[in-house]
Amino acid sequence: MELTCLIGERAQGSIVFKDEVYRGLSLAAVREIAALCICSLKEVEIAALEMGVIPERYERSLGTVGGPAGQVRLLRSRAAVIGLGGLGGLTAELLTRMGVGTIVLVDGDSFNESNLNRQVMSTETNLGQPKVTAATARLAEINAAVELIAYPSFATPHNLEKMLAGCHVALDCLDSLGARFLLQDFCRRLQIPFVHGAIAQYYGQLSVIYPGDPGLEAVYGPTDVERDRGIEKELGNPATTPALVASLQAQEALKILLGTGELLRGRLLFIDTLQGVFESVQLEKGVNHSGSGEN
Repeated sequence: MELTCLIGERAQGSIVFKDEVYRGLSLAAVREIAALCICSLKEVEIAALEMGVIPERYERSLGTVGGPAGQVRLLRSRAAVIGLGGLGGLTAELLTRMGVGTIVLVDGDSFNESNLNRQVMSTETNLGQPKVTAATARLAEINAAVELIAYPSFATPHNLEKMLAGCHVALDCLDSLGARFLLQDFCRRLQIPFVHGAIAQYYGQLSVIYPGDPGLEAVYGPTDVERDRGIEKELGNPATTPALVASLQAQEALKILLGTGELLRGRLLFIDTLQGVFESVQLEKGVNHSGSGEN
């Protein structure tokens, strides 16, 4: 039978969104249809949404993404999460739960015990395991419709172009300035917007940078200065700050993909959770506002 016919047969119940009534499609039905039609879960979900049938996993997302069309847009999007530590692990999970259709996962590191206090993918049972391996397994259990492309290696000038190919947004969840500037360089070259995030102790920062915008140079100084890790080794990395910044990074990425809302573009959002301060600073080329540097 045709895909659309099967969806129509399996759709049931009612989901109300903005006074419109839609039928729902259970996860079990999505899996059954995909098996019968020999296609991916994502293809089934997109076809259903285009018919006005809502996969039940996305019912509570409709008001945020702008209805069925917005969810289709997310499912057809591709995001790269560069770094899978305190920021990247949670960011990748949030994008997966929202149904971003393809997520590129990049990290060459493995889990150690110092990660347990803040990195959502880290557990006592996967210490020593590559972060990409653990992330792929966890995310596949959360939303099997999302295509996961894993690179168990660090980003370098030799592999970043391949990693970023076809991406609509990249998320900077890195822990060194050199790697951040490298990512920015390739995003500019490939015309990809990216979402910068960093934390240290009680402090965090966030910015959205499009090609041609004032970028990391306006935060950290000129690109020819020596760059290494920030002050996080001295200040420490709690569980709460990366979770906060990761959530904001995911939200900015979703806004980029959906084309909605006002982005943190040309601005640096500085967060001081100790004092309860959120401050937005306008970025200008060549102006160094300093900043955090860990994930």
